[in-house]
Amino acid sequence: MQTLRSETRLCLSCMEEHQVAIVEVIEQETFKGVDIGFKATYEYCSNTDGYLETEDMIRKNNLALKDAYRTKMGLLTSGEIRDMRYKYGVSQKDFSEILDWGGATITRYENHQVQDRAHDDILRKIDSDPKWFLEMLKRAKERLSPKAFKSYHHKASQIYNQHKNQYLIDSVHAIYANFEDENVTGGVDLDLNKVVEVINYLALRVSVLHKVKLMKMLWFSDILNYKRHGKSITGLVYQSLPMGAVPAAYDQIVLLDGVCFDTVLYGDNVGYKFIPSQGFEHKYLSDKEIDTINKIVNELGKLNSQEIINRMHQEEAYKQTSSYGVILYSFAGQLSLD
Repeated sequence: MQTLRSETRLCLSCMEEHQVAIVEVIEQETFKGVDIGFKATYEYCSNTDGYLETEDMIRKNNLALKDAYRTKMGLLTSGEIRDMRYKYGVSQKDFSEILDWGGATITRYENHQVQDRAHDDILRKIDSDPKWFLEMLKRAKERLSPKAFKSYHHKASQIYNQHKNQYLIDSVHAIYANFEDENVTGGVDLDLNKVVEVINYLALRVSVLHKVKLMKMLWFSDILNYKRHGKSITGLVYQSLPMGAVPAAYDQIVLLDGVCFDTVLYGDNVGYKFIPSQGFEHKYLSDKEIDTINKIVNELGKLNSQEIINRMHQEEAYKQTSSYGVILYSFAGQLSLD
């Protein structure tokens, strides 16, 4: 028994006025066939050596038992569900509406009822994936007040934007999980820190670096480094597209934190002009890798997009790779650069 606090007042156990202690006791109970230990709170009367539960304590002790059960079974506790809802700034009723559950479901889960495994999995996904929450929020838009929808959407969008880079990283790694052959990866695991640094270094050294040109310069840098040192710089996997080599997941890669670009209008089309991030200094690239990239900059940096496409089309690696196929690093020996 641990005393949390004490106060002098009328004791409901002995009906005398004295110091009544509020104590915490470790209880053991069986819940849903599982033996559970949990902390329960009581009023303790020293005159009768007895414990008393107020109505509020009964409710809290019952919830403590169920939360201890949830923890043992690997389920979210009532407090974790409440904190998740607070994170998105959503009321209990509206949270149930967004999830398309019964109107009082979240209220019950936060107060007395243990959720099933399926509902727990959904709650965990909502907690870890604000993008999915935004999608479910949009589906429930007609069931929410305009003011509530606007507030929830704003909050969830803020959370999503704060974590967007990690989602991009996860999506890139999910794509690259399909590539294991060293002849495809250049003998190294994908290193997104180096990818971001190579893009910044190229943007720093090349005065005009548009997306098409960047993709080719990345390939030339990686395959030249493989030719020189037996491994690529970044671990990027390249596919043969009509305009030349393009890294797998390039759409996600150019949106990673640390990659900066200006948008440029070309008639009805929008292009990307890559620029170095403010105060950029490389810390992941080795001296040998920098030397390789410098070679590419010196040889190809002044070419325009069409000229570097033409140069790419002359490479044996491109000629001998089927359209949209993966370009193998084993072609490095036939590269036109040394």
